Amino acid sequence: MCMSFLAPLTVDAASPPKFITAKHAVAAPEAAARLCQTYSWACSAQGARVSAGSSADLAALKQVNASINRSVREITDESQFRVLDHWTLPTSKGGDCEDFALLKKQHLMQMGFPAKSLLIATVLDRQRQGHAVLVVRTSHGDLVLDNLTNKIKYWDDTGYMFLRMQNPNAPSTWIMVGASG
Repeated sequence: MCMSFLAPLTVDAASPPKFITAKHAVAAPEAAARLCQTYSWACSAQGARVSAGSSADLAALKQVNASINRSVREITDESQFRVLDHWTLPTSKGGDCEDFALLKKQHLMQMGFPAKSLLIATVLDRQRQGHAVLVVRTSHGDLVLDNLTNKIKYWDDTGYMFLRMQNPNAPSTWIMVGASG
């Protein structure tokens, strides 16, 4: 369900950056195992961090998040592909959470955002259900683009338990996180 922006994201340059900390390397989620072969751009390590101080960058993140949340219909992989989990770009029928995250990553890369700052993460949502989001690694911390809300939040303001995410240094690999937001 789409929700309106509840409040503008504020970046406090005096506050320490809010980054997700890796514990160790881990296998990719089973359904994401072939992500890099299917979409090589999804595992690119090009670029650097985005500067969250730029109002243009924040506006672009909000626009992409809201636009995709509004334009893609939510549909389960089981309904669409007859499997429990299938990571792909949304089809004309729609997509589920990781499909939304992948499409947001693609759009932001096309807009010039560096690939290595756009990381897919798996989480447990507030109801402790499996979910996927796009993490945008910025100079001020990790921001989350989520198909459940149009509001951009720092990872530790989401209320989610972060399980694993693409490695910021090598997005074709994954890291264990195990941290609550």
